[in-house]
Amino acid sequence: MAQHNLAVMYAEGNGVGQDYAEAFKWYRLAALQGHKLAQFNVGLLFSNGWGVAQDYAQTLKWYRLAAAQGVARAQLNLGFMYAEGRGVARDYQQALNWYQLAAKQGDAIAQYNLGVMYGHGQGVALDYQRAYLWLFLSALSGNPTAVKNRDIIAKRLNQNQISQIQQMAHVCQQKGFKGCD
Repeated sequence: MAQHNLAVMYAEGNGVGQDYAEAFKWYRLAALQGHKLAQFNVGLLFSNGWGVAQDYAQTLKWYRLAAAQGVARAQLNLGFMYAEGRGVARDYQQALNWYQLAAKQGDAIAQYNLGVMYGHGQGVALDYQRAYLWLFLSALSGNPTAVKNRDIIAKRLNQNQISQIQQMAHVCQQKGFKGCD
C-alpha cells in the first residue's frame, strides 16, 4: 500500500516533483505484489507512454491482471482496446464482454459504450431496446453524450417500449446493475 501511495504522489506531483518514471517504479513494485490499482496504473502508464515506452502488450497484461480483480476502469480500457484494435486484433465480442463487466459495476462510460454497440450491432445483433437501456443508465449517471444518443435511439421506439425500459433501468440500478440484460 505504501508503494502505491508513493507512486500516486509521483504521478500527481503531490509533495514531490511530478515524475512518471519514478511513479512507474513504485506502481510496478506494488503491482507485482498483487495490488489491483497499481496493476491498473502500470497498464495506464504503458498505454500512454508516461515514464516508460508505450507498449500495448504490457498494457494488455497489466489491465488483464487488474480486470481479473474487478477493477472496472481496467475492464473498460480492455473493452476500448478490443473495440479499437489497439494492440490487439479488433474484436467487438471481446469489447462487449469487457464493457459488460465494467457497466455492471456502474461505470457510466462502459454503459454508454454498450449502448452504442447495441445501437450499431457491433459484436451483437442490432437491438435498439438494449441500446436505449444502457444509454439511459449512462445518462442517469450524468453522461451528456449518453443523453443525446439515448434521444436518437428513442426515435426508433414507441412510448410504451420507452416506459418499460426506463422502469427496467431503475430496477436494474436499484439491484446494483445485476440482471440488467
